[in-house]
Amino acid sequence: MVVEGAGTPAFGPADVLIQNNRIARVGRRIETVPDARVIDGTGRWVLPGFVNMHGHLHHERAGIPMPRDYVLKLWLAAGITTVRDVGSDFARTKAAREESAAGRIEAPRLFLYPHLSAAGTPREQDARVKKLKEDGADGIKLTDTPRDLLRAISASARAAGLPVAHHAGVAETNAWDDIEVGTRSIEHWYGIPDAALRDGVQRFPPGYNYANETDRFRWAGRLWREADPGKLASVLDAMVKANVAWDPTLNIYEACRDLQRAQNMPWFARYLHPALAKFFQPNADYHGSFFFHWTTEDETYWKENYRIWMNALADFERRGGLITAGEDAGYIYQVYGFGFIRELELHQEAGFHPLAVVKHATFNGAKALGRENELGRVREGWRADLVVVNGNPLENFKILYPHDSKIEWTIKDGIPYDGATLRREAEALAAGAVRKHRGETAK
Repeated sequence: MVVEGAGTPAFGPADVLIQNNRIARVGRRIETVPDARVIDGTGRWVLPGFVNMHGHLHHERAGIPMPRDYVLKLWLAAGITTVRDVGSDFARTKAAREESAAGRIEAPRLFLYPHLSAAGTPREQDARVKKLKEDGADGIKLTDTPRDLLRAISASARAAGLPVAHHAGVAETNAWDDIEVGTRSIEHWYGIPDAALRDGVQRFPPGYNYANETDRFRWAGRLWREADPGKLASVLDAMVKANVAWDPTLNIYEACRDLQRAQNMPWFARYLHPALAKFFQPNADYHGSFFFHWTTEDETYWKENYRIWMNALADFERRGGLITAGEDAGYIYQVYGFGFIRELELHQEAGFHPLAVVKHATFNGAKALGRENELGRVREGWRADLVVVNGNPLENFKILYPHDSKIEWTIKDGIPYDGATLRREAEALAAGAVRKHRGETAK
């Protein structure tokens, strides 16, 4: 059974012929090519390889080294064949991108959007954008950026052919600025409800400190309820018209609405690297590790926040908006690959049909990357990026979680990777690091 990725119904039974790194044919009873390697897909489901639009190829967490293979194998084990890396170590991730493209390492295809800080003058930023282009960047990630710099950087990036992904934060700029400058995607959701506040300012308490992450995330959980519905509709319409995509990363904030659940994931026992375990503990020095005195009230507000946020997402797509899927794992109790599958579940919770969810995670991501003519579909001529699943993921996305996965094969650029081997090797990397960490602690 084939799920093409364009939102159309599954069909089958069908054969898929791969030649080199392309899908040569999709259809019934394709004649076997001499010397072909055959994967028996009887009773299986085939989807396009997933496109993770918000990934981080971390090499350490909390000062503890973490092998890149741990991250890369977990991504592949979750069916992820393309990752837009937004702000990791540029030189190291660039090396991984080249090795992946050459088929020398087991890894998804990588697109690099290095983080550009908001410091300096417009002229200095223009030089930095040109240097990133020369160094091989595929795009740029911005965070809290003043309006004049956002305009200047966006103009420079557009001239260099580098799309911009914007994590607005609670800053001077919001979705109206992204609409004006033609940002390619808004990350998470900051900037969208901000643009619909009645007088432009959230009702922060007098002692609020944005630099205190407990304050920041506690009051982020109250932001959506303050957005004016009429203004929000205008913001969403304008985003659609300006072709600004939305990459919501619903999974990364889920600990805010249910901390106990987030801290006790069933896969932690086998797949949690000790670097992540330490980074996830409350610590003011680590971004996203802000759970100091997190209360029932905080979770209650965040549950309402999710309800309004999800309704806004559904409304955005109804209006013609482009929604993608990304995980932002390595923060806030989310493990690479696992966070992406949880993202699919949360898109379904937001009201999207499973076929639409798969489209978000495949074709829509490819479109946001400007690669919709070669990635994100099971279609003749497209890159041979496929996920072979022993079960129907449209019926239950849970069968895609790596700890108990039914993914038998992840195929990237025509190269088949055995799912069981990927899971076993990722688990061994985590277990070995745990043993080493315990030994060092004992000393």
